[in-house]
Amino acid sequence: MSEPRQPTGGTGGAGGRRPVAKGAAPRPTPRGQAGKAQPAKAQPAKPQPARSKQPPKPPPAKAQAPKAQPPKPQPARARDPKAAARPARPPQQRRPDGRSPVRPRPKSRPPQRPQSRAIRLADPRRRLRVVTVALSLVFSVFAGRLVQLQLLDSDALAADANTNRYLSIPITAERGSITSADGVALATTVDAYDITADPAMFTPAAAGVPDAPEQAAALLAPILGQSKEKLAADLHTPKTRYKRLAAQQSPDVKNQISDLKSGLEKQANSKTCQAQKRLLNKSVEEGGRTRVDNECVNPLAGVFNRDTQKRVYPSDGLAANLVGFVNAEGEGAGGLEQQYQKQLAGKEGHSSYAQAGGRLVPTAGGSLDPAVPGTDLRLTINRDIQWAAQRAITDQVANAGAEKGYVIVQDVRNGQVLAMATSPGFNPNDLSTARSSQLGNPALQDAYEPGSTAKLMTMAAVLDTGKATWDTKVTVPYPLVRGDVAFKDDIPHDTWYLTLAGVLAKSSNIGTIEAAQTLGATQPEANKVLNDYLRRFGIGQSTGLGFPGETPGILDKPEDWKASKQYTIPFGQGLSVNALQATSVFSTIANGGVRVAPSVVQGTTAPDGRFTPAEPGARSRVVGEQTARTLTEMLESVVSDEQGTGGKAAIPGYRVAGKTGTANRVDPKTGGYRGYTASFIGFAPADAPRVTVSCVIQDPVNGHFGGQLCGPVFKQVMEFTLKTLQVPPSGSEAPNLPVEWKP
Repeated sequence: MSEPRQPTGGTGGAGGRRPVAKGAAPRPTPRGQAGKAQPAKAQPAKPQPARSKQPPKPPPAKAQAPKAQPPKPQPARARDPKAAARPARPPQQRRPDGRSPVRPRPKSRPPQRPQSRAIRLADPRRRLRVVTVALSLVFSVFAGRLVQLQLLDSDALAADANTNRYLSIPITAERGSITSADGVALATTVDAYDITADPAMFTPAAAGVPDAPEQAAALLAPILGQSKEKLAADLHTPKTRYKRLAAQQSPDVKNQISDLKSGLEKQANSKTCQAQKRLLNKSVEEGGRTRVDNECVNPLAGVFNRDTQKRVYPSDGLAANLVGFVNAEGEGAGGLEQQYQKQLAGKEGHSSYAQAGGRLVPTAGGSLDPAVPGTDLRLTINRDIQWAAQRAITDQVANAGAEKGYVIVQDVRNGQVLAMATSPGFNPNDLSTARSSQLGNPALQDAYEPGSTAKLMTMAAVLDTGKATWDTKVTVPYPLVRGDVAFKDDIPHDTWYLTLAGVLAKSSNIGTIEAAQTLGATQPEANKVLNDYLRRFGIGQSTGLGFPGETPGILDKPEDWKASKQYTIPFGQGLSVNALQATSVFSTIANGGVRVAPSVVQGTTAPDGRFTPAEPGARSRVVGEQTARTLTEMLESVVSDEQGTGGKAAIPGYRVAGKTGTANRVDPKTGGYRGYTASFIGFAPADAPRVTVSCVIQDPVNGHFGGQLCGPVFKQVMEFTLKTLQVPPSGSEAPNLPVEWKP
């Protein structure tokens, strides 16, 4: 092995550089080469391979060594223990010119790749400040928007979101029933369905086709029985989320729509249709579509059904004019249905739920405000008596060729109406078959001149004031001239010599005028007295029922009874009443002279089942008890005496008290007299009165006398009522008061 190479002071090494000539100054190292000079390092001798035993060749004599750079101190490498044993470098002699001696060049190294010049970076603190400011601005915008959304606009945004997401559906309260006195339903409620829609689901964007409303209307029109144009117009209202297309539909209609909707939904969810829907609103390059095929659309996706109720009337037209009816919205539009709308309707509830694509989202929550059912109404109407009265008046109106007629049955003890029948009537289950004139209740809404039945009030005033008695003698001429008017009776006659009872029995107009004149020293005084009694009987004022459209009748002030009116009012012309007012007059006499305000409602049943009876009718004394008893006997003569006008109203086994009426009828269209009003009102048993029955027939053609037309109706209804109520027959005969006297 060769000896380790020793550094030489003035000769070149194995690197091939020329040695510096003796005595010559070393060449300065260029500035650019300064970084390439490497300081000598103390390294251990490296072993040479065996083939390198020749000594190194000396460098050329003329080579000059470059100016050596001062060596950089290098830390000793502890990993090489031979470095510590290297001999110390001999001391260097300074040159004569005072310059530093030439240092031996370090061992040359293999040439290295030149390093690229380092890039000088900008001040990082400035860059950091810019980035910080920019990020601060961005986050400030985000923070401001969050404050706006979460604090300032949160309520409005939440409301908008809920408006679009949540559907609010009204819950119809179950309408209360209307029953007869024995609890049998005259009007009740059954399950039905409202067909509704969400118009927002019929827009082109939601449905996928531009004509979704038209397609849905074409499918629904034959089922709902409505026009396609109307249904399409209802569906073209995207600003609302709820539209009722049809109300109170039957289960059959609901099932037809549900089945059709299910079939269309199955077809629209096929793989082919789903693929088309995924391409909606995509670009043309992506194969997008602007609409899907009609086969892939379910135009009924936005159609729903809502549980509701439908008003039905189990007895069809029985007491329909009193009970009334509801309109298409389920609200009372006539009769007691209208009068007690608030109590019957209850309180509507509301339900809201989240939906997506027309389907309920069960996990999204919602709210429920339950509906409160309506109150049941129990009437005083006896269903059986109502049926009998309705049949009797319907038959007689048809036989007489009359415009209409009505029958009322009233309990004289408490004023309760047991029946109120009208002909022609209507079926509230099918209003399409009824005329508008048939939908009211003429027994309460018609104001008519009562005629001779009003003579009872005149006689009551005369007897109660003591101006006459039942047997007072009255001379009845024919005619009777008062002022410039000649008054007549219904038939021409010679002079009659009648008792006051006979005047009532033979229904003399002239005799009644003469009796009324005794009420005052002068005619105006007599008018005031008679007016006072008429109002005590309830004439010219409401009955207290509060029935919609009820007329109070017409009764002018006595100072306005001018010319002939002051003579016609005593026999029932020149004033007007409704049928219940007239009936109540006779019930007052039957009740011993005490008037009880009529009523048709027995009580109400709350949703919790509690029954609350109605307040009893107000009671007021009109005439004395003795006056009432005398008037009753006088009324019996009308029926029992052979000269009486009410013989057709007689009932075997019962004493009957009553009065016929035949009056000129005021035509409501012209305001003048045309035709007649025929009537009969009476009560039985006369010796222990229980019920009053009145019959009124308007504008008959086949006859016009009250006894002739209404007498038989009274008898038929009264007989049935007495049997139904199990009223025992009379225990005595009628007194048969004398009706005439001989001069």
